[in-house]
Formats: sequence, structure tokens, C-alpha cells
Amino acid sequence: MTKRVVITGMGIYSCLGKNIAEVTNSLREGKSGIGIDPMRTEYGYRSPLTGIVERPQLKGLLDRRSRVCLPEQGEYAYMATVEALQSAGIDADYLEKNEVGVLYGNDSSAKAVIDAHTVALEKKDTTLMGSGAIFQSMNSTVTMNLSTIFKLRGINMTISAACASSSHAVGLGMMFIRQGLQDMIVCGGAQETNYLSMGSFDGINTFSVRIDEPTKASRPFDANRDGLVPSGGAATVILEEYEHAVKRGATILGELVGYGFSSNGGNISQPSDIGSRIAMERSLADAGMGIADIDYINAHATSTAQGDMFEAMALDSLFGSVRPLISSTKSMTGHECWMAGSSELVYSLLMMHNSFVAPNINFEQPDEYSKNLNIATVTTPKNINAFLSNSFGFGGTNSALIVKKI
Repeated sequence: MTKRVVITGMGIYSCLGKNIAEVTNSLREGKSGIGIDPMRTEYGYRSPLTGIVERPQLKGLLDRRSRVCLPEQGEYAYMATVEALQSAGIDADYLEKNEVGVLYGNDSSAKAVIDAHTVALEKKDTTLMGSGAIFQSMNSTVTMNLSTIFKLRGINMTISAACASSSHAVGLGMMFIRQGLQDMIVCGGAQETNYLSMGSFDGINTFSVRIDEPTKASRPFDANRDGLVPSGGAATVILEEYEHAVKRGATILGELVGYGFSSNGGNISQPSDIGSRIAMERSLADAGMGIADIDYINAHATSTAQGDMFEAMALDSLFGSVRPLISSTKSMTGHECWMAGSSELVYSLLMMHNSFVAPNINFEQPDEYSKNLNIATVTTPKNINAFLSNSFGFGGTNSALIVKKI
């Protein structure tokens, strides 16, 4: 028999706040976390806009060896995971005595690679790169560090699927638990925010250049959008088998009931309304739910002309007859890339538990596609029994997750 999968803990470290309480307030207030990074201007970016994420101070929280092995995004992931484990009532003793897995989305570790390369160029001696360079620079850096720090002995894997990475990580975590292969998995996603990580995106004119109004630059679905704003941080959720959670007296935050996926199979950077719709339809079928059962949709919408258009087409074609409330939290956060699937899952859970829909800020003028959608432009009181969260990425990878209340 297929097992049920629930969420028993969550943690977030983003430009909206360094913990659940701060982020909840930002969501409710429609507060943007976007600003200007002077280092991007100096480096030669067209757009210095980014989500402003404060680096955590880990001295005193982690031993030196652990700190040396952590890249920037690993630091964020550590902070989010500490909060998620505390939220789930999981301590070090539990982790020592039980098998817990980790599946995390991450698709770059650019700064660590460039820093090591710079040392070698300057010193002509690779031994001076530092003992932590290899562990910081590998794409699996987050999972290898989290599994070591928290002594996790279950499934240990990094999911790299562009901007759908952490959504797929959560979906795969659900599949492992459903099949009885694990009782508990730490799932999430992390994204570095340093200027070295996003230059190539800026180079293909992906980013908004609304530099005079940073907080108005990310405009999902708005007719006057001119590009996305990069961002980052980390988000963690604790997935657990339902009976296992009940037995240990855990607080259940929601039941993960649907995971849908697809690949567009087309142009490497071209979104697809068909691929998006297939992922959403598959998640609904997996959940055994109909379109009328979805109260809120956290759209992937990144504030790009094509991406928003194709998603709006898919949403209208599938949900047009019932018109659930829709918003893209990227209007406040910018595009959190590899972490977006997990962070938007957390944002939606916070809305569910606090009975409101966060606004799609900066949505001032709909275009011919978004005008058909029921987009929340202000914080809206709403009893959310079930929500859907979309994540789509370069290469045509699509993921859709559905969570419902218990």
C-alpha cells in the first residue's frame, strides 16, 4: 500500500527574512527583498539588482572544519535546516539513533570554483586553494555538508534541474517515502547570491534594468515587465511518513499529495504552455484531485515576457473555469532559482497556516494572457485547504507540487 507523506517541519532563510516569523510578516505586508549590489556594477553587470540576503554568522554555531567546507549557499541551507529540524521536534539524539535522508536542490557552486581558480592563477600552487575548496565547489556540496553536519544516514543526493531543482527534490522525497524506502527525509533547495554566480544570466539580457526602482523591478504577469531579478538563500522542509509522524507526536503542517513533472523537449531556453500544463495535470492526477479543489496557486512566473506568457496560457487553459487565486511570490523575492521550488512551498505553507494569500506586487497592468487570471494584487484573506506550486527551468524541466491540509 502506498504510504502517505506529510510535512512536519520547515525552515527558511531568504531576502524576506532569516526565519519563519520574519518571512511570514514580509509575505503578509507584501514587502520586497530586492536591492542593488554595488559589486555587480563594478564587475560589469547590466543590472545590479538582486535579492539582498544577509550572510549568517556561523562561528560559535559550527566548528571550524564544518565552516571551511561550506560554500555560501551551504551556509543558508544549514540555517534553514536547523530551523526546520527544530520545527519538526527533531534533535541531535534523534538523528543519531534514526535513519534520516537528505535530498536537496542545487545547480551551481560558482564562487567556490572561481575562488580556487583565482588562487591557483596568482600563486601557481594548487595546494594553496585550501582544504575546503573541493567540498565547496562540487555541485553536491549542500547534501554532502548537511549529511555530515547533521549525521544523516539515509538517502543522500543532490538534484540538479535548473530552477525546478528543489521542487523535484521534494517530489522525489515524497516518492521515496511513499514506497516505504525512508521514513523521514530532509528536502529543500539552496541558491548562492554572490555576483560571480549570475554573470552569464545577465549577459543574455535576462535581468530587469529597472535600477531606479529596485522594489518594483520584479513584475510577474505585468505587461511592463522587463526581466527577472536574481535572488537566493535556502529553504528546508521535513518530509515524513504519516504514521511515523503520528507515532512520534509530530505536528503535521500539511500533506504532500501530488507531484507532477514533464519535459518540454524543445528549445533549451524556451518555456512551454503544454509542458507546464502536463506537469500540473499530472500533479492533480497523482493527488486524486480536480481543478476545483485547488484554492491557491503559487505561480512560477519569474517576470520574463515569454515565461510568464506561457505559464499564464497553461493556467488559463487548465483552471480558467474555476479561477483560483494566483500570485507569484517572486514579485517580492525575485527569482530564487535552485531554491525556488522549496522556498515557494514554504511561502505557500505559511499562507495556508495564516489564512491569507500574499500579493503579486507590481502587477499594475495585465497583458492579453494574464488578464484572464485571478491574480491577487493585495494581501487577501483566504482559507486555503489545498494549494499548487509550480516550478519550471531551463532545459524544459517542469515540476508541480500539491499540498493539502489534514
